[in-house]
Amino acid sequence: MSAPGRRSSTFTRLLRHGFTDPSAAERLLDAPELAAVRGDPVLLDALGATADPDLALLGLVRLAEAQDPAELRVLLDTLVTAKPMRDRLLGVLGASEALGDHLARHPRDWHALVTYEAADLHPGVADFERGLAGASDPVSLRVAYRRCLLSIAARDVCGTTGVAQTAAELADLATATLRAALDIARAAAPEDAAMCRLAVVAMGKCGGHELNYVSDVDVIFVAEAAEGPRGADEDKALRAATRLASHLMRVCSETNIEGTIWPVDANLRPEGRNGPLVRTLSSHLAYYQRWAKTWEFQALLKARAVAGDLALGEAYVEAVSPLVWQAAERENFVPDVQKMRRRVVDNIPAAQIDRELKLGPGGLRDVEFAVQLLQLVHGRSDATLHQGSTLGALEALSAGGYVGRADAVQLDEAYRFLRAMEHRIQLYRLRRTHLVPQDEADLRRLGRSLGLRTEPVAELNRAWRRHASVVRRLHEKIFYRPLLDAVAQLAPGEIRLSPKAAGQRLEALGYADPASALRHLEALSSGVTRKAAIQRTLLPVLLGWFADSADPDAGLLGFRKVSDALGKTPWYLRLLRDEGAAAENLARVLSAGRLAPDLLLRAPEAVALLGDPEGLKPRGRAHLEQEVLAAVGRADGAEAAVAAARGVRRRELFRTAAGDLVGSYGTEESPAEQDPGALVDRVGNALTDLNAATLAGALRAAVRERWGDRLPTRFAVIGMGRFGGRELGYGSDADVLFVHEPWEDADEQEAARAANTVVAEMRRLLQLPTSDPPLLIDADLRPEGKSGPMVRTLASYAAYYRRWSLVWESQALLRAHPMAGDADLGRRFVELVDPLRYPEAGLGEDAVREIRRLKARMESERLPRGADPTLHAKLGRGGLSDVEWTVQLTQMRHGARVPGLRTTRTREALAAAREAGLIAADDAAVLDEAWVLATRVRNAVMLVRGRPGDTFPSDGRELGAVARYLGYEAGHVGDMLDDYRRTTRRARAVVDELFYGS
Repeated sequence: MSAPGRRSSTFTRLLRHGFTDPSAAERLLDAPELAAVRGDPVLLDALGATADPDLALLGLVRLAEAQDPAELRVLLDTLVTAKPMRDRLLGVLGASEALGDHLARHPRDWHALVTYEAADLHPGVADFERGLAGASDPVSLRVAYRRCLLSIAARDVCGTTGVAQTAAELADLATATLRAALDIARAAAPEDAAMCRLAVVAMGKCGGHELNYVSDVDVIFVAEAAEGPRGADEDKALRAATRLASHLMRVCSETNIEGTIWPVDANLRPEGRNGPLVRTLSSHLAYYQRWAKTWEFQALLKARAVAGDLALGEAYVEAVSPLVWQAAERENFVPDVQKMRRRVVDNIPAAQIDRELKLGPGGLRDVEFAVQLLQLVHGRSDATLHQGSTLGALEALSAGGYVGRADAVQLDEAYRFLRAMEHRIQLYRLRRTHLVPQDEADLRRLGRSLGLRTEPVAELNRAWRRHASVVRRLHEKIFYRPLLDAVAQLAPGEIRLSPKAAGQRLEALGYADPASALRHLEALSSGVTRKAAIQRTLLPVLLGWFADSADPDAGLLGFRKVSDALGKTPWYLRLLRDEGAAAENLARVLSAGRLAPDLLLRAPEAVALLGDPEGLKPRGRAHLEQEVLAAVGRADGAEAAVAAARGVRRRELFRTAAGDLVGSYGTEESPAEQDPGALVDRVGNALTDLNAATLAGALRAAVRERWGDRLPTRFAVIGMGRFGGRELGYGSDADVLFVHEPWEDADEQEAARAANTVVAEMRRLLQLPTSDPPLLIDADLRPEGKSGPMVRTLASYAAYYRRWSLVWESQALLRAHPMAGDADLGRRFVELVDPLRYPEAGLGEDAVREIRRLKARMESERLPRGADPTLHAKLGRGGLSDVEWTVQLTQMRHGARVPGLRTTRTREALAAAREAGLIAADDAAVLDEAWVLATRVRNAVMLVRGRPGDTFPSDGRELGAVARYLGYEAGHVGDMLDDYRRTTRRARAVVDELFYGS
């Protein structure tokens, strides 16, 4: 009974000490090599304190088994009597399977953990050079390197060194290793060594004294001919230096029986892997002065001479330094920086983005990128920022007032935590990775290694997400908060960004007029009022959203105007402060173009729509008409009535435009919508319902002013063109026909006069000069065009169409749909024209030829002179006209027998033609894509420029804004134009086949 009881007690004790497999642990503790310490509670406590007690015990047994008897006694005695040594050894074994393997292969290397016992004593390059001194070949260098690595890891896992010191020691060990590898290369080729001076310049994390456990060591090689009798001419010296550099890289990078040390990466050199491995100093400078890209200067921020001819290496660093600190003045600095930032995220596989510790959102690269950009911007005039390490530079940025103190502290803590995670992940198997593991055991070991012991996995995930969130927030905030300090009234003695530095930062962030931007900031945030205090809270993130747009200056100016108009309104600032979506939506709308801001500034109270989750959804026809008619009924006089109706229209135009922009651009809370067709349909429906309700209101106002409740004639407004097709864009007129029918007891002449008076009054009222956009009514599609009467009776329409109608008029009637007025009259008008637009026998060949002739004539005569036919959205190749005429020809040919074709909407008719087998599915998809894209281009131009247009803008900022609306990131305008041409070219090929029969 006692043996099972003791086993149960041991099992429980092992569980309590953190072992996940107590049975296996019990067997390992019974190993004969551990007999001398088996019952020692100190050992069990020490094992339980490691990141992975099971792994630590297994490593200890393997290490003990590899010792000879005498050495084993020394090892076990040290374990029992020397706590610092015990903690270091077991700590390493519990955190790193790879270092446990090394100790099992080289059992005497555990003695390396005895050195540097004092907590404040840290090794430097010279200490590591002594540790590598006996290495004369790649194999022995690898063993010596791992032995030195043991001591770094031991201090790291025991908390003797912090993450920054650990990274610095790893960089110093890499420096010593590069020097040892170069010595091996020189010893193998003394003639080459004598001919040249070769310097090794560390870049990246090694250059910045912040290396990982496993990382490429980025270098640049610089060489000159050696002086003296053994020197060579430049070409021979470069060839000799190249052989030495190549040998050095092989020593470190090639795999041997001990594995590899780490890859030496020289791809940051001029021209990358396509350029020569070694250059002279003058050759380097010539390249940087003429050809280098912005990212290359950013990489040079961390350049540091580490091996070889240090005088030459330091001369290189000194020579390139002025070029680094002029990089922010380069013409394409902002686009280049934006491209670098996008490239980081674009290169992450979708399946890994949530686990990417380095490159993912809120990851290490966000911190490093932000710090480096601020260094480049402000280091031009502040030499204290000329630092290689991220944390050192962050401290200098804080001291200089370029980053707020509290923000710097939070960012420092987050970066240290994320780097510690990265270190411990890599330490386990000494593999280069930045992915947070998914396995529960790996996460448990990782959490425990960071001191999270109660619920390691849950605590680790919480801490990681919290720090990543801080990084995401501060990554943008640190660019903008000091800008406010530059213009706000600060307490005496507080450090603030100088106006010059603030202007430099705004320029670097894409603001074209930093001086004006600073004036806006000063007007918004200066003072001690509650309004100014809230603005100072809002502006940092708003400035970031503005800078992420095509026109940051317009966004900031618009925000100032809205704030000037509403700043004293209590709910306005409270809305922006408390409703996160409202502030971001406002920033997106204000910086996306002219139309939406112009609408908002005419009635700034509409900003309230941006904070309501339902506020940006278009309202239906019934609700709109009810509101418009109610407003007309309350008004005193026709002009006041239509002014009220136009006010509703202006507000709803803003709602639709804002919803379209937010849906197209996306926000942090609401990503961009993926279906462009759905966006187009939503805008078309919303604008059609809005214009129809406005016309109904204008009709009611005009009738009430002259005739009270009843006009002497029935009256209806028939929508035509895009209006009738429910496909209106922001710049579309309302194409209409007016039809009337006298009441049975009315005089026909009086009825005709009344109908014409109503039409004239409606058009006048809807175009009166006011702050609201006019609704232009176009009746040119009426019988006889501009020469014909503005309004006809239903009987007159019937007579005309029966006797005089031309094929183009039948085609135009394909989109006829009642929009306002007498519903029964509108229905009967549609019944009248159905036989014309959907002829029972289809179209004869003469009619088809006439339609084709009209289309060809329109292409040749109506395209504006000088317009690029490949980029004209309406009349150009594969544009709206091409697609619509193709669909309409199909409707007129087959509409009588295919009910689905009897619709006024292009996309619905196209879908019906596909389902009926009249247009192949692939061809229908091509036409639909082109029509949607061309429609979105026209909408984008109106939103961006504030006036209609059928082709892409020539202004760079406007073109960039159109691209952003269409879903392209900044810097991809060329891709947008190429995609448009490709899409419309494919559509034109289908049109040539289906419409022209080519």
